[in-house]
Amino acid sequence: MPVACLDGHLSKPLAHAPAEVRLEDGTKLSECFNRAANPAEIQQVGSIFIDQAERLASGARANPHSPAALQLGYLIGAMRHGTSHTQGIHYETRRRIELELNGVNTRSPEFVQGEKAGERTG
Repeated sequence: MPVACLDGHLSKPLAHAPAEVRLEDGTKLSECFNRAANPAEIQQVGSIFIDQAERLASGARANPHSPAALQLGYLIGAMRHGTSHTQGIHYETRRRIELELNGVNTRSPEFVQGEKAGERTG
């Protein structure tokens, strides 16, 4: 597990979305979801990503055309990309992050742009 995935600093890197977002050490967000992680790391990464999704979702609900919507879309796209190759070990994290989309306009151009960029480069 890349150390940068465990430090909890996602806000600053996500400010670069829809450009490629990388953590401090150059790690892509999707690389934080890997099969080699131990249970404690899975839980810690999940907590960090869920917390960030909660904060961004609040802003995206209030303003679907905001940077928060774009960044949330990127986070969701990167998370989906990363978890699609982990044979379900990140299922609960993915489910909890997806729950944050309740009430978010996932069809806003900002969200869609972020989501596509996250799936492609996240």
